[in-house]
Amino acid sequence: MPNWLDVTTSDIPGAQAFYGELLGWTFGEGDPDYGGYCMCEVGGVPVAGMAPAREGWAPAWTLYFSTDDVRAAAERITAAGGSLYGEVMDIGSAGSMVVAADTSGASFGLWQAGDHIGTGVYSEPGGLAWEDLRSSDPDAAKAFYTAVLGWHYQPLPMAGPDYATVHLPGDEAPMGGLGGMMGMKGFPSHWIVYLGVTDVDAAVAYVEANGGHTVSPGFDTPFGRMAAVTDPHGASFWVTAPNSDQTPIDRGE
Repeated sequence: MPNWLDVTTSDIPGAQAFYGELLGWTFGEGDPDYGGYCMCEVGGVPVAGMAPAREGWAPAWTLYFSTDDVRAAAERITAAGGSLYGEVMDIGSAGSMVVAADTSGASFGLWQAGDHIGTGVYSEPGGLAWEDLRSSDPDAAKAFYTAVLGWHYQPLPMAGPDYATVHLPGDEAPMGGLGGMMGMKGFPSHWIVYLGVTDVDAAVAYVEANGGHTVSPGFDTPFGRMAAVTDPHGASFWVTAPNSDQTPIDRGE
């Protein structure tokens, strides 16, 4: 299941000010042993991470999926035609991780939990609300993630002919979505993180007034109102809020 997300940025203090006001986050102290990586929190509960961007790398959000054995999963990635961005890393007693790309180049991470089990807020303001893959080859992506993580899929025709929700075997709770590029010409394949807010239009106005940009203005869907934006340093993400009569999606445990 999706269990963690983090953002790399060229300006940690600036990013903390931006996301703190937008999402109500507070921040832990950066860990010098791990390049200044710090926790983003809601009510004292970790919801995401923040780290300085590597030289030559653009600021970006990365979504992680849980695994019981990250080294075995890393082997499945390469066997299925994906690639690894470096070796598996042990992060002290917190857990172990690797960042990779699927067969169409979409980046993602795997996290094997130790003391840190992942994000503690889902489907609430300030927390991860949804995630989906926009892929240049959705059929190949489905085969890849089934081989690596064991997923299966259910069509969601209202979201497009090649879009499906993602599920674990024997569990009908949707964990996210996977589909084609949905008209995003010129963009590479990528995973999208959707962050919960109380008011999408107010969030977009805040983004634009504080150095970010709107990629897709707010629009209504059966699943809530949403918009695509970037932070002031170029990392893209979506903001979303449920409709007034909507029950949050049961994402399972």
